[in-house]
Amino acid sequence: MKYHFKSKLSVILMLFVGFVGYSQKSIIKSESKQKPNIVFIFADQYRRASLGFLNEDPVVTPNIDKLAKEGVFFSKAVANHPLCSPYRAMLLTGKYPLSNGVVANCQSSRTQYGNYLKNDEITFSDVLAENGYSAGYVGKWHLDGPEPTVQGEKVVWDSWCPPDQRHGFTFWYAYGTHNKHNNPYYWTTNASENEIVDVKQWSPEHEADIIIDYLKNENDQRESDKPFAMFWSINPPHTPFNQVPEKYKNHYAGQDYKTLLNRPNVEFTNNEELKRGDRGVDKRLNQAPDYFASVNGVDEQIGRVIEQLKAMGLYENTIIVFSSDHGEMLGSQGLMHKNVWFREAYEIPFIVHYPKKIKPKTDDLLISVPDYMPTILGLLGLGDKVPTAVEGIDYSNVFFNKQVTKPDKQLYFGSEPSNPSSGTRGFRNKDYTFAVVKDDDGNKFYYLYNDKKDPYQMTNLWGEDSKLDKKMEEELQNLLKSMNDPW
Repeated sequence: MKYHFKSKLSVILMLFVGFVGYSQKSIIKSESKQKPNIVFIFADQYRRASLGFLNEDPVVTPNIDKLAKEGVFFSKAVANHPLCSPYRAMLLTGKYPLSNGVVANCQSSRTQYGNYLKNDEITFSDVLAENGYSAGYVGKWHLDGPEPTVQGEKVVWDSWCPPDQRHGFTFWYAYGTHNKHNNPYYWTTNASENEIVDVKQWSPEHEADIIIDYLKNENDQRESDKPFAMFWSINPPHTPFNQVPEKYKNHYAGQDYKTLLNRPNVEFTNNEELKRGDRGVDKRLNQAPDYFASVNGVDEQIGRVIEQLKAMGLYENTIIVFSSDHGEMLGSQGLMHKNVWFREAYEIPFIVHYPKKIKPKTDDLLISVPDYMPTILGLLGLGDKVPTAVEGIDYSNVFFNKQVTKPDKQLYFGSEPSNPSSGTRGFRNKDYTFAVVKDDDGNKFYYLYNDKKDPYQMTNLWGEDSKLDKKMEEELQNLLKSMNDPW
């Protein structure tokens, strides 16, 4: 009888402890559900003109269009340094290139100059991880410095990122940098440097599969009692444009690229007068349909992830951000690719979708990449957690139509780690784009465009109005002085 009583008591105690434990877990899960999840997507070399709802490029992007329709579209967003690594460093640190040290693309000949993301930086992902988020990264990283090489040695671009340099990302399915869209490779969370996963699948499609599995969490890819923060860096529509599945190419079958490139500033021969920019349009412009095909494909894969969020009941409580590290000239001004101040390379998508809390609108805030981190943290209610070293501004009040002090210009920057005072500087304000190129001998070349009257920037106004010229020069000098720029 005594034994029977103790057994009953033990069972009751076990049930009570189990109930308390279950209740605590339920409370944790309930609290975590109140915090929104984040899916931050940025596609490489995706220009603003390739947002389908703008009716500029001949692209099909219904999923991104819907994000913009239901969210906040920042119509004046720019990549302050239109290049892969600098964008990523600005996004994660909330600091401009001269402050975070990533002033050009990461590769071995630049490592000696400290051109990589430092371990002691407090990043966007660090802040999220420290404040209850389970953070994951999928796709192109391009922020590490491979072993240094000197002039004459083969330059190394790709490198493995050790776990202790991942800044709070506990799920990892990424690579440094490569352009193998149809046969990509990745390092997984626990893989060593020699353990590479080779894949025979278009990279955006494969990465969408990985993220869908991450959301399902059947193998504990994330901590289920925490909200998640997934950063997805999609390589296409980055070059090579022709590495895209036929089903997307078929949309443009038989169409002449000269017709598809409908911007009036497209030149089918090189522009030799410009002192900065990637030429070679005469040899590469016939790939334009493949660029647009890649855009269509990227949109479809984003749509698959969105459908999974909906299927799991996570969509309403997930902030979805769509952006890009820079644009693509694609023949405009007689140039290819990026790293210039013209709109096709400089302007990028920036869409924040969170209908549960913010109403849809288009906002012309002159937002810059370092502002993304504090602004999203502000939207999450973590504005007081923004690191003190951050140079960007928290503009989250814009989402709620509250008053903010709006910036009057956006920096344009282009330089080399071996000589940070070299290269190009400029800015854009509400009316003008202004840039100055400095060559190796210190000679300066000026470019000034009235974006309101000349939206395709076809007429350089420099030299036509001395008062305006002087005003722009003084404003640039004041801006650079405020940023301690040695240029």
